[in-house]
Amino acid sequence: MSQNDDTQEQTVRVEGAPARGSGPDPQGQDAVSFRSDVTVELVRAVARDADVLFAARVSTQGERSLEQLGADPEGSAGLIRYLMRDRHGSPFEHNSMTFFVQAPIFVFREFMRHRIASYNEESGRYRRLRPVFYVPGPQRRLTQVGKPGAYDLREGTADQYELVQEETRRSCAAAYASYRRMLDAGVAREVARIVLPLNTYSSMYVTMNARSLMNFLSLRTKRPDARYPSFPQREIEMCAERMEEEWARLMPLTRAAFDGNGRVAP
Repeated sequence: MSQNDDTQEQTVRVEGAPARGSGPDPQGQDAVSFRSDVTVELVRAVARDADVLFAARVSTQGERSLEQLGADPEGSAGLIRYLMRDRHGSPFEHNSMTFFVQAPIFVFREFMRHRIASYNEESGRYRRLRPVFYVPGPQRRLTQVGKPGAYDLREGTADQYELVQEETRRSCAAAYASYRRMLDAGVAREVARIVLPLNTYSSMYVTMNARSLMNFLSLRTKRPDARYPSFPQREIEMCAERMEEEWARLMPLTRAAFDGNGRVAP
């Protein structure tokens, strides 16, 4: 399991909610928590550099490509680099990785703009959502300089950081108290949830192949060695960085070729 190094978790009570160990909430589930990190865990993978090779060689070898199923990919790194450079992308699709991700809902909304993966997310219609909310950590840049589409983010002042912390905690605690009051009054979960903010944490599984992941990484990480600039929101970049760490372990030659090609997806 991977998490952001700037983990920050604090707990406050929801005003007006039952005390821990009493009333309808014996587990104390109304204690509002704040995190500054994301969780990314690789839960299943069928992904090797060798998978790229047999898929590519069927073009010229037909049934003889079956001999490449268990081949050592080290001797064929040049072929992987060639496929990446000339953007022969389909051989990079014959693999699969499934990640478990915990992050704020606004991050998931950005994830799902990538229609190149399969998603299953927890549902606020079917379960009571936990009072866990995202608050930016001290490393998060807070101020925007420049116009939309061409701006930089810079460090905030101590006063700005304190304001973000205080306002986020106050509004989230109030929103969750409203949510609980509606649930306690018998309002359906799918209705009560409308008061919860986008920084509420959710969980999902996301499955994609290496070609799709490279497309995702090319857009959701900011790297000086990238051929084309990208300007991701930091919170989704935190997820992307941890997904890339897992993928690099599984397919090191493919990841090296991706970097060598200016991080352009094939």
